[in-house]
Amino acid sequence: MFIDFTQVELFAGKGGAGAVSFRKEKYIPKGGPDGGDGGRGGHVLFKVDTGLRTLHDIRYRKKYQAENGYPGGKSNKTGRNGKDILIPVPPGTLIRRKNDGNPLVDLTKDGQNFIACHGGQGGKGNTRYKTATQRAPRTAQKGAPGESGFFDIELKILADVGLVGFPNSGKSTLLSKLSAARPKISDYPFTTLEPQLGIVKYGEYNSFVLADIPGLIQGASEGKGLGHQFLKHIERNRTHVYLIDAQDRSPADTFKTLKKELAQFNQDLVFKPYLICRTKMDLGLELSDGWESFPDEFMDISAINGQGLDELIQKITELLNV
Repeated sequence: MFIDFTQVELFAGKGGAGAVSFRKEKYIPKGGPDGGDGGRGGHVLFKVDTGLRTLHDIRYRKKYQAENGYPGGKSNKTGRNGKDILIPVPPGTLIRRKNDGNPLVDLTKDGQNFIACHGGQGGKGNTRYKTATQRAPRTAQKGAPGESGFFDIELKILADVGLVGFPNSGKSTLLSKLSAARPKISDYPFTTLEPQLGIVKYGEYNSFVLADIPGLIQGASEGKGLGHQFLKHIERNRTHVYLIDAQDRSPADTFKTLKKELAQFNQDLVFKPYLICRTKMDLGLELSDGWESFPDEFMDISAINGQGLDELIQKITELLNV
């Protein structure tokens, strides 16, 4: 199951208490203070793992508690720090305070980490309180509490290219032909209910990531048909490929509607470079008259017989390398 949003409650560890202790050595009946400091409480942090594609594991564990720091000891020994809690997340994860629109961090790079809740500092031992007038202090500091809070965890997938089109426009079939991805493919709307990623290789050592975004419908930008859940995954794409069925009777209106839905969700999306493809050219049916007056440049493709796919990859790479 593809999970792209969840909420968690995080608790960093409390700092360990400082120790009250005095030296006890032979022939030194009144040794000075030697209480050590407490250890730091464990942090709670997120770390990017490129092997993950969803927030599935986090969704079913709502609370995370890091270990408390250990108390200080005699002989000025500092207590051990509490163990950190490390939460792995996929690239493209946004961390926010609950119900706060501004993200604390956008985790995109492999190995990148972020401390969401810092562990409390350990308390000072009584050694720290020794002065010229107070040579045998019996005071030590308690450990500080760790940070805590509720956090929204949101995933927006990272892909170079996003496939945009109405249901049954051929997005899943195209993804399966250009990459090793195997999305569910059927001849009814909304077969794809979650984003699918595939790596498209070209040349000897080059590749780009292609995303099949679930089919949009008119009103998606207003949340219809799970529109908001779908559209947010287009925001990070560097370029878009619009797919329109060759049998569409009003392809110009379809293209206009698709762009309108993107613009109403995020105006910046319509300024990204794009390509338009007339799909399903293998069917051999009479083409819609609407294509004769289509105002923009487009290319013909068929994911079934391979028509135009090499040219499509070439044009995509040209846009990505600009």
